[in-house]
Amino acid sequence: MKPSENEQQKNNSLLKGDISNCLKVLQEGGVILYPTDTVWGLGCDATNAKAVEKLYQLKKRSDAKSMLVLVDCAGRIQNYIAEMPDIAWDLIEVSNKPLTIIYPNAKNLAHNLLAEDKSVGIRVTNESFSHQLCARFRKPIVSTSANISGQPTPLFFEEVTDEIKTACDYVVQFRQTDKEKKEPSNIIKLNADGSIQIIR
Repeated sequence: MKPSENEQQKNNSLLKGDISNCLKVLQEGGVILYPTDTVWGLGCDATNAKAVEKLYQLKKRSDAKSMLVLVDCAGRIQNYIAEMPDIAWDLIEVSNKPLTIIYPNAKNLAHNLLAEDKSVGIRVTNESFSHQLCARFRKPIVSTSANISGQPTPLFFEEVTDEIKTACDYVVQFRQTDKEKKEPSNIIKLNADGSIQIIR
């Protein structure tokens, strides 16, 4: 069922307000709770080590475990890895569902965001909210499931615990009532030697 014109205007207004508020929080090193192309996620500025540390503490998670980041377009990825392999362009172009690619030799990102081997998972998001937010922020945004480490991943906003919601600096209102089930992303690792590993 298509939303009415009034509902559409309300959604657009909500989206605009949420984007502005998120941008302010991200620029100040805060943590947001926001919808992504998979599940609801916790996010922060992926280039700000203090913001990343704050997010680890919120999730009660060791920083030995890396977190992935979202960008709005494939062209932005090359700013954050040593080399963009040709195969990565092809994989992103042909993928018809969310695809996280783990790249070797990350750069220009918070040091505590990376895996021990200096690799980083990056996904191009096409979902309306996270895509616009990444485009406006013009930097990668961390995306990690909105739960305390070890607890179940919430599939919808209503499954996010109050502990998580109150710990965030901003909670997005857009898409809170959305019950469309989202699939987790495929994950492919591109190794420094040129080999490819399918993780999920």
